Amino acid sequence: MSAHKKHLTRRRVLGASAIGVAATGAAVAGGTGLLGTASASAATFGYRDDGANYVVDTGAFLVFKVSKSTGDLTSLVYRGKEYEGYGGKHSHVESGLGASTVSVRQSGATILIKVVHGPVTQWYAARSGQNNVYLWTNKADASFTATRYIVRVKSGMFPNTGSDAWDSTKDTIIEAGDVWRAPDGTTHSKHYSGKRTIDYDQVGFTTGSVGLWLVRSNHEKASGGPFYRSLLRHSNEGGAGLYEILHYNEAQTEAERFGLQGPYVIAFTDGGAPSAALAHDRLDTSWVDGLGITGWVGRVGRGQVAGVGLKGMDPKYAYTVGFANRDAQYWARATAGTGAFTCPGMLPGTYTLTVYKNELAVHTQTVKVSAGETTSLHTLAVTGDPSTAATVWRLGDWDGTPGEFKNAKLMTYAHPSDARAAKWTGNVTIGGGSEAASFPAYLWKDVNDGVLVYFKLTRAQAAAAHTLRIGVTDAFSGGRPRVTVNDWVSAVPASPAQPTTRSLTTGSYRGNNHTFTFNVPSSVWKTDVNQYNVLKINVVSGSGDGAYLSAGTSFDCVDLLT
Repeated sequence: MSAHKKHLTRRRVLGASAIGVAATGAAVAGGTGLLGTASASAATFGYRDDGANYVVDTGAFLVFKVSKSTGDLTSLVYRGKEYEGYGGKHSHVESGLGASTVSVRQSGATILIKVVHGPVTQWYAARSGQNNVYLWTNKADASFTATRYIVRVKSGMFPNTGSDAWDSTKDTIIEAGDVWRAPDGTTHSKHYSGKRTIDYDQVGFTTGSVGLWLVRSNHEKASGGPFYRSLLRHSNEGGAGLYEILHYNEAQTEAERFGLQGPYVIAFTDGGAPSAALAHDRLDTSWVDGLGITGWVGRVGRGQVAGVGLKGMDPKYAYTVGFANRDAQYWARATAGTGAFTCPGMLPGTYTLTVYKNELAVHTQTVKVSAGETTSLHTLAVTGDPSTAATVWRLGDWDGTPGEFKNAKLMTYAHPSDARAAKWTGNVTIGGGSEAASFPAYLWKDVNDGVLVYFKLTRAQAAAAHTLRIGVTDAFSGGRPRVTVNDWVSAVPASPAQPTTRSLTTGSYRGNNHTFTFNVPSSVWKTDVNQYNVLKINVVSGSGDGAYLSAGTSFDCVDLLT
């Protein structure tokens, strides 16, 4: 038989055991089970060339097409219904690679399609009997913009609901062409996922009987760390999209990384979430090792770090241990109580290890990872937590987020002008109750500048100089705090390094945590213990536009040290 005829041969799926499922003990019910596998009679496995596309039948209920000229994913037919494409566009890296070299081959129970366009190589794979498409993106340099893979979904296939959904026939654009206000005053945008990278394994849509999901990769070649917030999905009356972020510049704190990212997985289900076995930290990728995917490093070429625990944890917070260098990033959740952690599947190299109390870095050191080995660490002492300092008063807490402050949680999935937001103005009196909840999470030059904090001091406290600390999590257009205490005015502090794009209006408070310190002399304080001292916080900057795009900043904590 010729090689061409061999490629066109279709293979009958013999059942779950034929695709390596029976050994796991997974049940097959309702047409899908482990990894989206199908019943034995669903279809045949193979591919064909229709002239314009390579057409892949997964041997389950999914048939997909990849363009032979561009490498776009041009069709996703599940149970006989087309789901792919909207607005005359298909699914692809960024806005499409354009003319590319596309090839296909079958290796046993895997069909692999390779797309080459300059510095970018895109891979698609199908596994026999699975309703999944496995994808990898390898970007060699920055000469071609590749920040995402987008799965475009036809309109009307799924409910158009959520903070990341809008209807352009009824809603009004209020910012930059991508933030919308509905008639009820709620705001919606593709930016408003409300999730950090560490918080999700997959994102998708479901009707209750059909689900279409994008299961993320481990993001080892992405940027921004575990708490980065980015595009996950969007929908409107014209269609919908699911995103795998390769590198996104908005609110970004790290340089772009290059190399192979994946696999990430397009998965169809009978309405529920995809199998947990598809999650990046559980997925069996041993079948990938022999496929020849450029840049692929299998399990044997990776190492791990294991830590006994953390000393000095605050039990009110979750702790995360992150690892980063110029080539890769990883993270692991620390066990509550002990702080023990294990981070497997790491590329060899030397990393900066950072311990986070919620999102605040409280310990750093270096660690080396070697292939096939476990780097064991003794208990790490958390010594960099600013919350341990004694204070006269404190607003919020040092955890790297504005979470305790007014409107903070809403701002991860809404615009500051949203009808659900409490008024951004309003002053705070220490000892008045609910101080943190009354203090604004964000401060803008044109919106709520000059917030006031009233507080009293004892005679002993008023006789001493004190240090005022203002912790911020991010800033827009160089916004930073300048303070006035009674009649004393501080100098204008230098602007720390922060992302240069929108952030506070696009669902992210995450930038570079920074602490401003102001040394207030004793002569400033009121000597009458019954009189209030007044702290005024202004935003200073020579940049910015108007309203919520004026210079601004987001708060982590404000306190006065003893």
